[in-house]
Amino acid sequence: MSPRSASVNEELRRRSRERLLQATVDLVGERGYEATTLGDIAQRAGAARGLISYYFPGKRQLLQSAVHRLMHLTLQAALEREPRPTGPGAGRELLARAIDAILGLAHDRALLMRTHMANILTAEGFIQCPEQQRLAQLLRETVVAYGSPDPDTDYPLLRALLMGSVVPMLLPGAPMPRARLRAELFQRYGLDWELGVPPGEKPAAVTRPRDNSPQLAGG
Repeated sequence: MSPRSASVNEELRRRSRERLLQATVDLVGERGYEATTLGDIAQRAGAARGLISYYFPGKRQLLQSAVHRLMHLTLQAALEREPRPTGPGAGRELLARAIDAILGLAHDRALLMRTHMANILTAEGFIQCPEQQRLAQLLRETVVAYGSPDPDTDYPLLRALLMGSVVPMLLPGAPMPRARLRAELFQRYGLDWELGVPPGEKPAAVTRPRDNSPQLAGG
């Protein structure tokens, strides 16, 4: 039997890593962070416990990569959903879909996303990883499609605004409604409520005067 080629080995490593990432979001979403061990994750993924250490320094890094992968896949599916937006308003529709995808994750996977937000607010902070870079690139491309003249400035601002909306949605004991936070973001970017995937009943109108021009950096 001939040895496997480098490309086959690389594909096997990629699949093993992805199984670990998927098992992580599934288990942490079901049980919480503290109740999920690396052994549990390896068992769910059908992998050896030592394989996790090959890819990740520890559980915190594994969780961040796993959630960033989930966010990337969710955002990608939303942006590519048929019918694909075309014409002059395509960028607005894509930005609306992006906002709805991230807020929707916070709504649908509250325990997982609350754990993730707590994780990145630790002293060790935000971790750069391939999954985070793919998510960042997709959000940056969305900002470009929206019409940003300076995506390197406007992408971090969009990321900060989305994170600032996710946190109050997940606040134990005093969560803010997704629809209200969505309305604020849509107001900020001059997006019509009907774009994207509106979440049920529309909240009372935001009191600030609306400006339909793109609200980019410095705007």
